[in-house]
Amino acid sequence: MTTRSALAHARELLKRHILIDGHNDLPWAIHMAEPPDDLKAYDLRRRTSGHTDLARLRRGGVGGQFWSVYVPAEAGSGFARMQLEQIDLARRMIARYARHLELCWSAREVRDAFDRGRIASMLGMEGGHVIEGSLGALRAYAQLGARYMTLTHNLSTDWADSATDTPRHGGLTPFGREVVAEMNRLGLLVDLSHVAETTMRDALESSEAPVIFSHSSAKALCDVPRNVPDQILQLVASNGGVVMVTFVAGFVSPAAAAVLLPAIAEADKRLDGVTDPAVFRQIQREVIESLDVPLPPLSMVADHVEHVARVAGIEHVGLGGDFDGSTFQTDGLSDVSGYPNLFAELIERGWTDGDLARLAGGNALRVMGEAEAVAKRLGRAARGTRTGASV
Repeated sequence: MTTRSALAHARELLKRHILIDGHNDLPWAIHMAEPPDDLKAYDLRRRTSGHTDLARLRRGGVGGQFWSVYVPAEAGSGFARMQLEQIDLARRMIARYARHLELCWSAREVRDAFDRGRIASMLGMEGGHVIEGSLGALRAYAQLGARYMTLTHNLSTDWADSATDTPRHGGLTPFGREVVAEMNRLGLLVDLSHVAETTMRDALESSEAPVIFSHSSAKALCDVPRNVPDQILQLVASNGGVVMVTFVAGFVSPAAAAVLLPAIAEADKRLDGVTDPAVFRQIQREVIESLDVPLPPLSMVADHVEHVARVAGIEHVGLGGDFDGSTFQTDGLSDVSGYPNLFAELIERGWTDGDLARLAGGNALRVMGEAEAVAKRLGRAARGTRTGASV
């Protein structure tokens, strides 16, 4: 139990230091709502049925958010159209609340938005299937505002193995390495949440820029495929990247994982080929939402944060709640208003303000800035070797 003084300390710290969360699925929640894709009906100025609205973002001290523009691989086709629709929805959402949210393309813009009192908003694509094997599509998404791409989601692509699918390639294919190289050139962060350990290793070997895990926790504490092994944490430190610890019950607690993972696998089978939001909602209710899942205490998330910090280093840990992307979170971190509770817990454990500032957003901003520097260098090299070609 945290003290009032620690909670007050946490809230004050988050007024001074930007908190950047790596993954929030609000655009998908709006797409799945009834009526679907209706920004007027899903009014963020009121308390929503999900995890996120403006008032709770403010109470949580959120200063920057990567909004996931998610497309389910299980849909089977139409990925590019769905991706464009998700990007469009997210951008319209940000524009609708321009007094609160601001679309940002760079680390500097994130800092400037925070200084103006707005929540810096970036877009993160969740799953490399959306490029449909096309580097041109990847470039187009970057021009529309995407700032990271998760190389896979729950299913493997033609060029990368997922953590939750049958291995097909032993990691990245040669084209997969081309994708990573092009992401480096574009300044798109390479996100390794959801990918197989072999893919993690290949991407870390291939990437000239720091990588991220936008919403993953420590495998040593919760042994599920979606989490990060200690050997990879050590490689992330060498790469300069950041692991953004998630609050999803099944990735934090082995007891919760034992209930959730079989149900998630069943839901994925039943969702194969499903694109109708009503059918999607019905399957989710039947298979996932009806479960009795033991919610982990907030202290277990703090344990994951400390484990990543201990193995990879304090410069390589961040936060990625995965709000509105999962049904069962963590006690004390049930929605976006809960971040001060976690910071208060870490304050009670003796974390300094400097280390808390790194965790909150300093590490994520550093990675963004370093990826931008790599893109600038590679862009110069490309311009020097091309004649009249667009870069």
